[in-house]
Amino acid sequence: MSTVIGEMDEVPQADCAPGAPHPRHTPQLFGHSEAEAEFLDAYNSGRMHHAWLITGPRGVGKATLAWRLARFLLTQPLPQTGGMFEEAAPIAASLDVDTETPAVRRAASLSEPRLKLVRRAWDKKAKRLKTQLTVEEVRELNGFFHFSATEGGYRVVIVDASDEMNTNAANALLKTLEEPPAHAVLLLIAHQPSRLLPTIRSRCRTLRLGPLEASDLAHALDATGVDVAERTDALAELSAGSVGDAIRLTNLDGMDTYRDLVALFETMPRLDRPSALKLAESCVGAANAERFDLVIGLMDRFLTRLARTGAGRPPIVEAAKGEAALMARLAPDGTAARDWAALQASLSARARHARGVNLDPAALILDMVFKINDTAARVTA
Repeated sequence: MSTVIGEMDEVPQADCAPGAPHPRHTPQLFGHSEAEAEFLDAYNSGRMHHAWLITGPRGVGKATLAWRLARFLLTQPLPQTGGMFEEAAPIAASLDVDTETPAVRRAASLSEPRLKLVRRAWDKKAKRLKTQLTVEEVRELNGFFHFSATEGGYRVVIVDASDEMNTNAANALLKTLEEPPAHAVLLLIAHQPSRLLPTIRSRCRTLRLGPLEASDLAHALDATGVDVAERTDALAELSAGSVGDAIRLTNLDGMDTYRDLVALFETMPRLDRPSALKLAESCVGAANAERFDLVIGLMDRFLTRLARTGAGRPPIVEAAKGEAALMARLAPDGTAARDWAALQASLSARARHARGVNLDPAALILDMVFKINDTAARVTA
């Protein structure tokens, strides 16, 4: 997904999953009614906190919720000052707003003066997104709060994602949280909140979002326009309830790839080497970079599911035919579970290192498959 800068240049957006509409264009949120109710209760009771930390796995709807909260606040009156002749503000029944409201339409085009989006910037020299959210982006809040002071109404900041800030950016944001401007509400999205400064976390009220159930995932995918031909329950299982991951799996034929992996692993410990080599070769080259990442991620997911099976927590839903029997064979007990968990941690770290040093994808995939086969031989002996 890209955004138009001027008339000619298109650049990726750091806060948008490839193949999905930007969260600001997704008015509905599925599966997180409790978080919405908690925010509404704070608003209706007059206890609106100045900073909210929205946490949860990647792709479950954190940004969609943040934009729903932003649109809601932009269309609501400020708290009453308590004057004798003032009428009480009306109680809001939901976060739904009229999408034709001027403030909402301006927010959709990122032109609302009372709304500021802070995200990783485009590096013009390197022609790629910055790997971190830097202090330059956070310092733009100073000008935003100065020029929006006379607009009236709530002023809203969305930081997506706050756990991508470097140290200087985090310290700059902390100053704003310590002395929040009047009528400002900051919405901080975090995939890994443990990476944030404890002083930032302590100044926020937290809304925790969990993985989506299969029915909610199906509704969310339908709302994004993604046509899912696969079993939604299997897709929800393999994507761990993440809309972003489900879209990625759908667009990259991830369910078929996972079935191929399961078929390969069924040959273990007598590994089908020609199939392993074919899998590795399918990840070679710049054109197959996304497939390489997909295969690495699916192998990691398989090992996690194996470890859980050995620990007595097998998957409730099969993500591929024959998966349950295969996992029962390869992870029969707690000892096997510990072996698979250790291998998962080791291969995950190796994959991260390999990406950093541009290791040959085929060599990495084959190495991972061979190590999985060795472990399969050991646990089934």
